[in-house]
Amino acid sequence: MEDVSDPPFRYVCKKNGADLMYTEFISSEGLIRDAIKSRKKLDIFDYERPVGIQIFGGDEEAMALAAKIVDATQPDLLDINFGCPVKKVVCKGAGAGVLKDIDLMVRLTKAVVKSTSLPVTVKTRLGWDEQSINVMEVAERLQDVGIQALTIHGRTRAQMYKGFANWERIAEVKHNPRIHIPIFGNGDIDSPEKALDYKNRYGIDGIMIGRAAIGYPWIFNEIKHYFATGTHLPAPTLTDRIDVCRTHLLKSVEWKGEKLGIVEMRRHYANYFKGLPNFKEFRTRFVTTDDLQPLLEIFDEVAERYSEPSLNLV
Repeated sequence: MEDVSDPPFRYVCKKNGADLMYTEFISSEGLIRDAIKSRKKLDIFDYERPVGIQIFGGDEEAMALAAKIVDATQPDLLDINFGCPVKKVVCKGAGAGVLKDIDLMVRLTKAVVKSTSLPVTVKTRLGWDEQSINVMEVAERLQDVGIQALTIHGRTRAQMYKGFANWERIAEVKHNPRIHIPIFGNGDIDSPEKALDYKNRYGIDGIMIGRAAIGYPWIFNEIKHYFATGTHLPAPTLTDRIDVCRTHLLKSVEWKGEKLGIVEMRRHYANYFKGLPNFKEFRTRFVTTDDLQPLLEIFDEVAERYSEPSLNLV
């Protein structure tokens, strides 16, 4: 999740139960060119562990060199993104674009595995489109060159994020007798009930959650609690939402500096306060205020405006 899964976001997710987290994906070409933005994405902190650094690219030499750079930063694992469907990535022959050339995918993966001492994992999709579902071949061949786990998003590249994720295809990979590495499922998990249902129905080893955690990091603890007890944790209160959103903002400013930290936080407010009636005025102020202290004062105003104990935020 580029421009989302940064250290401030990962901080609030970890505090709310995420077991394993990944950085934003990092361009292998950017890393070896010493691009400032790419290098900045290598920042990881001890409180995040276990944490993986994710890279992408379409050139074997660049991926191998990037793997060596990542190795030196000492994350817990290195992940390769063969699943991003965004046009600007795919057009460079990277991300989900590599699904058109499985031989290249194997060579890229092998180059990374040989260039690092870290466990290497991969995230991918079912295939390029419905006429070229090739995830079973991908799983077998990447396992053969040394990956330690595979995450499968249950959509094709052509679907982007539309329609529904096909977890039946993910289960087929998991239950292939040739596959012995962990298989993680991804796509459409947005509630504890669905997480437990999919785990039981499809037998996967773990679940990756992305979009459902944006503005709602509580989802991790909610799922874990539901797995353990079959009951729901109380929904986050308004105070919870304000506290976590404020923490996210402060961590963003701390890591990026005030100007950039404030600007890049703007995409999160609507999700944190989803469900609040007549919130447009506050949202507009959140996304147009350029200084930290006035932003912090808006949180206090939100708390005062929506302080009714009967307010339903779900």
